[in-house]
Parts: sequence; C-alpha cells; structure tokens
Amino acid sequence: MRYDAAGRPLGEELTDWHGAMAVESVILPGRFCCVEPFNTAKHAAGLRAALAEDLDGAGWVYLMPAPECDADWVGWFSKMQESRDPLYFAIVSQETGQALGVASYQRIDPANGVVEVGWLHFSPALQHTAAATEAMYLMMRQAFDWGYRRYEWKCNVLNAASMRAAKRLGFSFEGIFRQARVNWGLNRDTAWFSLLDGEWPLTQQAFETWLAADNFDAEGQQRRSLAACRQALMAQAA
Repeated sequence: MRYDAAGRPLGEELTDWHGAMAVESVILPGRFCCVEPFNTAKHAAGLRAALAEDLDGAGWVYLMPAPECDADWVGWFSKMQESRDPLYFAIVSQETGQALGVASYQRIDPANGVVEVGWLHFSPALQHTAAATEAMYLMMRQAFDWGYRRYEWKCNVLNAASMRAAKRLGFSFEGIFRQARVNWGLNRDTAWFSLLDGEWPLTQQAFETWLAADNFDAEGQQRRSLAACRQALMAQAA
C-alpha cells in the first residue's frame, strides 16, 4: 500500500503494470466453435438464417430493434465489420461452419486493463449449447492473455437471462447503475458484473473441466454443471 505524507492510504502499488495489449481481430478456435473476426462475405448469410429461427424476437429485445428489411440487415452487418470498438466476432459452429451468433469486445481500455464483452446475440441453435459456453471461455481467455486485469459484463437489469448467464460464467455481481441510459425512450438500469485476473486461474480451470470430453455423455449432455465444476475446485483450494 502506498501512503501520502500524512499517512493517508492511496492504493496498492502495481510495480509491474505497463498496460494491457491492444485488442486484435484474432481467430479463437475451440472444440465446439470457432470465434472469428466478423466478415460480412463469410458470415452474414449464415448468421441471418440462424437468427431468423428466433421466431418471437426474444434475442433482440434488450439488444437493438430487429432488422425489418434487407437494408436493415446490410446496415447492421456493415456496422459490425467496420467497427473497432466494439470489435465484433462471429461464433461459428465447428460442425457445420455456419455462424450462429455474434459477440464483441467493447469499452476497450488497455491503459487501465479493462475490457467488456458485449453485443451478445446467440441464435436459438447456439443458445444453451456447449459451443455458447466455449465461445465465452475463448474470449475470456484471450482477454486475460492480452494482460487485461478486469473483464466486464453489463446488461439491462430486466434481462433475466443475461443476469443468469453472467453468474453462471463466474462473473461477480457488483451492483446496479440506476438510470444509466435511455434506450428507445425507455429507462435502463444497468447491472454490472466483473471477473478479475486474480480470479481467472480457478475460473479457467472450471471451464476446462466442464468443456472436457469426459464431462459429456454419448448424447452430448453434461455430466456436471459449470457451477459444480467451479464449486469443487473452490473446495479443493480452501
């Protein structure tokens, strides 16, 4: 801890901190999916088809107004390909080669070592699958490999599915920023979650235990939940 001349605490010293690396458009291959820099020519048609299976539009509710025509889809795809913050990635099935969802790194702050995962949109074919979990693991792992100290997840507090997902993936709930935004003329209170670099080794081990081939039966059903894997490791470390 560093103190000023009057003995007031100023903060823990980070003697080896030189900032994190810049986020890059890298390819992150996994067993179930591959996370790839979004490319309209490669990913747009498959992604549009996959998202079309979201018949009641649930995936768009807290994200953005759903595209209504070809021009809307083209505009959204162009925005994703051209943007650098957020930096968008397609989540591609290893089995079929089709893009089934998107995610991004955003609010990228290498100087302070903070980055957020956001703009998540998983098609029905991706939701509740090992590929969906693996995609989040691959993006987390890469962020910490780049040297980030803090990995963030934020969502509308009314988005119960996103709140559950953050907790399942190992993020810690930090609180609610009330009246944080105005979306489409509606108030949005934003829930904040984080995962820190010091928490990552155990979290990574839990992911890898869960993703291991022997954790799935012949029908592809998990034998132990991700939470159970994490709790077992925490008990061992206690």
